[in-house]
Amino acid sequence: MDVALWLGLCGWVVIDAGSSTRHWELLAGLTATTTAIAAARRYPLVSLAIAMVASFVVMGSFGGRVPIWEGFVLVAVGYLAGYRQPVAKPMLRLFAAVSVLAVPVALLWSKDGFASWGALLGVLVFAGVTPWLLGRYVRQREDMARDGWRRAEEMESRQRLVADRARLRERTRIASDMHDSLGHELSLIAVRAAALEVAGGLDEPQRRAAGELRQSAATATERLREIIGVLREDDAPTEPVHESIDELLDRTRASGVLIESSVDEPLDGEPPMVDRAAYRVVQESVTNVVKHAPGAAVTVRVVRAEGQTDVVVTNSAPPAGPLPGRASGKRGLIGLRERVRLVGGTLRAGPRDGGFEVSATLPHDAAPSEESPESQAAMDAEVGQSTSARELERARRDVRRSLIQAIVVPMGLFGVVVGISGAVFLVKWYGSELPGGDYARIHVGQTRAEIASLLPGGQRIARPRQLEPPVPAGAICEYYGTERSLFDRYYEAYRLCFAGGKLVSKNVISEDEKKGDPDDPGGAGR
Repeated sequence: MDVALWLGLCGWVVIDAGSSTRHWELLAGLTATTTAIAAARRYPLVSLAIAMVASFVVMGSFGGRVPIWEGFVLVAVGYLAGYRQPVAKPMLRLFAAVSVLAVPVALLWSKDGFASWGALLGVLVFAGVTPWLLGRYVRQREDMARDGWRRAEEMESRQRLVADRARLRERTRIASDMHDSLGHELSLIAVRAAALEVAGGLDEPQRRAAGELRQSAATATERLREIIGVLREDDAPTEPVHESIDELLDRTRASGVLIESSVDEPLDGEPPMVDRAAYRVVQESVTNVVKHAPGAAVTVRVVRAEGQTDVVVTNSAPPAGPLPGRASGKRGLIGLRERVRLVGGTLRAGPRDGGFEVSATLPHDAAPSEESPESQAAMDAEVGQSTSARELERARRDVRRSLIQAIVVPMGLFGVVVGISGAVFLVKWYGSELPGGDYARIHVGQTRAEIASLLPGGQRIARPRQLEPPVPAGAICEYYGTERSLFDRYYEAYRLCFAGGKLVSKNVISEDEKKGDPDDPGGAGR
């Protein structure tokens, strides 16, 4: 690709510079192009500096010909420099140095003076800065796609681990609930077996069987305690064993929370796991209200019907707003969703009328449901925006900012260049205007010193575009503006030519053909 680019640019140099009368430009163009492309991959800053210095030298005197090849070289090298150079500050220093250095050189060396600086800056902005910004934009997009996604994937994995831990914690709580419930039933079996063992009317084999049944129940209870004990968390249970929803709400009301409740009594045949799931939904919802919406009123509805239990917990907006700086980790809702899923139910949670609502549907005879994409998406929404999503959004903002810079910065620089050049042009225009009456009082043969008081302080930098009369031999000509409008596209001007300190020729150079000046022995001017 670099070789193809080098061949194409060299072809432009040969076509453009080869047609000019400046043969050194062809040699300089080929040398600068070859060196810039050769250094573009390992030393992009040096490559761009070479292209800009070549522009500085070749465009120093615009004359009337714009060197197109240099624009193509700047566009290509500027884009490659922005794409391959990760640090922007060296590039910005280079642009600033060339722009500032061009001012004194343009004023002292160039034939067109300050106008050459404006033309040079215009080319540098659109052929150098704009491609450089575009190259940076493309580089940032590729960096985001290459490195950002790998880091985002790692962060997503860590986020999944947090959710998995919350689900496992809830399963541990379920195991504890199973231990408490099943252990209670086994204890009752042991008690009844012991009663049978000492009851009258039984022969010895029956008593022995009852004793073995009591011993088996006790052994099963001990084994259950050992197995479930491994799954228990280190912390002690935070709620009493077998506490009902009404007891939970009464205990919460005693702490000052305003709760309105309507809780149906458990039905015969309702699975214990469903009852504990309903308890956990109410417990987690009320806990979240206390933590994140202090002072808010809470409404609890538990409706038990044949085959299904519905739980709805709603809180109003907190009177004083949420606690400042209190962020929710959403882990409780993740565990709650896992608890409801394991009994085959569904959980919904979200804002409602300025507050928050948690609702669960718990079927009595259902197997654990599989995790669907919808439930996974809901869980992700509850966890909140992951770190990888935030990093991706930040990278996208950087890329958008880079694209905006690629558009706004060149336009801004162009506006600055146009503004400065326009101000200087206006100052030079009106500072070089020679009134028609003063021009009429100037006669051929007068010395420069005699007419110095009539001449403006500066000469006209916008030279006439018409064909001028020949310059007298050995004379040096000065140009001054007429009193015609600034919008005169032909830049009409007075030309005064001096030789040996005396005026030897005066002409009005205009688009209108006129007779020669009576004081001008050289003939007509146009």
